[in-house]
Amino acid sequence: MSYKGLDYETLNENVKKVQYAVRGELYLRASELQKEGKKMFIIFTNVGNPHALGQKPLTFPRQVVALCQAPFLLDDPNVGLVFPADAIERAKHYLSYTSGGLGAYSDSRGLPGIRKEVAEFIERRDGYPSDPELIFLTDGASKGVMQILSTIIRGEKDGILVPVPQYPLYSAAIALFGGSLVPYFLEETANWGLDVNNLHSSVAQARSKGITVRAMVIINPGNPTGQCLSEANLKEILHFCNQQNLVLLGDEVYQQNIYQDERPFISARKVLMDMGPPISKELQLVSFHTVSKGYWGECGQRGGCFEMTNIPLETVDEIYKVASISLSPNVPGQIFLGLMVNPPKPGDISYLQFMRESKGILESLRRRAQIMTDGFNSCRNVVCNFTEGAMYSFPQIRLPPKAIEAAKKAGKVADVFYCLKLLEATGISTVPGSGFGQKEGVFHLRTTILPAEEDMPAIMESFKKFNDEFMEQYEDHRGYSRM
Repeated sequence: MSYKGLDYETLNENVKKVQYAVRGELYLRASELQKEGKKMFIIFTNVGNPHALGQKPLTFPRQVVALCQAPFLLDDPNVGLVFPADAIERAKHYLSYTSGGLGAYSDSRGLPGIRKEVAEFIERRDGYPSDPELIFLTDGASKGVMQILSTIIRGEKDGILVPVPQYPLYSAAIALFGGSLVPYFLEETANWGLDVNNLHSSVAQARSKGITVRAMVIINPGNPTGQCLSEANLKEILHFCNQQNLVLLGDEVYQQNIYQDERPFISARKVLMDMGPPISKELQLVSFHTVSKGYWGECGQRGGCFEMTNIPLETVDEIYKVASISLSPNVPGQIFLGLMVNPPKPGDISYLQFMRESKGILESLRRRAQIMTDGFNSCRNVVCNFTEGAMYSFPQIRLPPKAIEAAKKAGKVADVFYCLKLLEATGISTVPGSGFGQKEGVFHLRTTILPAEEDMPAIMESFKKFNDEFMEQYEDHRGYSRM
């Protein structure tokens, strides 16, 4: 038998290695139940997709993009009766950046005017100038991450340090590009803190296997773990990367999602610049941001960017060359990004409404984070750190030996078994902790904190009922201690 080019047997082996738990077995089963028309309502808490779970879009950016998409409205004498004057002016402003409206390609790095607005945002945030020529706009942050990883990884002996638990984008992309994931474990008992000793150990172990560690990923605030890195922790990380000659990849897409006051978000770039020369002139850093998270939640618009610090211009040219293969990031997503980094200002007609909407979303998310943490911690054999930032809870589930044995008999990983039972009983679609990586013999699940605030108590009550019945079924009643 002769195989064809796209027969499974002849596919690129790296494609087969890719795993992406967020849209994995649990999600597929939840979609099946939804198609089957089961009476239960499926609650897709498996992915950070705010609008799908009821978050309302911010008014001002939608008004501006609507006018950009339908510029003939700007010529209508009655446009001012429907749209505020600042939205009309902003739409004209963004259309002037394009070569033919939203239907025309932009520069492969993104529209220069919007890259300049991103640079100005970064300067306001960090207190240091940013160069628009070192900022690329992308179709969501994920595309930027993949572009940089594909540039760094040369083969299977190239390693990328990734936090565990980790967002599966990293494990999937590293597998796809043929590299090696080098895990460093976060400490659950220290609220998912990072111990630099673990980094040294991970690098030494990788090098003993002949792996050249080339870059380190941080996710701040954390996904799935929800922790915020302190300034002191960031300094340790930057010193470590400088000593080990590593590129630091700063996934900072949740920087608006902060639910406590003790550890506000601080960018890796600001800490690096504050440290001064020589490290501020030497350490290579790539930072990522997006319109998909925060109080924007515009996941479907696919707007993102990355900024490069201390990257040689020859390398920037190579990254530009590869970006040019795709011709242009989507232009509406670029407009959304411009609006995110340059929102209405005090005195603008839309300012008060914008602030009311954005503040309302963040305050509700903070309350939901607390409701979910308290709900999980009220359950039998469940312990959960408070969600300091991002959009997720990551509770540990203390599965009894009988449940683990039942999972083995069913041919399932133990936390997959638990999450499937949860889905079938309640309609709550989560992601098993094994999809993010976890220590041997420890089990978790990830859920978003995004369901509507008014629905949250009922969801947690449903979870508690299922969990306690599950534990009653499988526990031998000798009890399990919490971490």
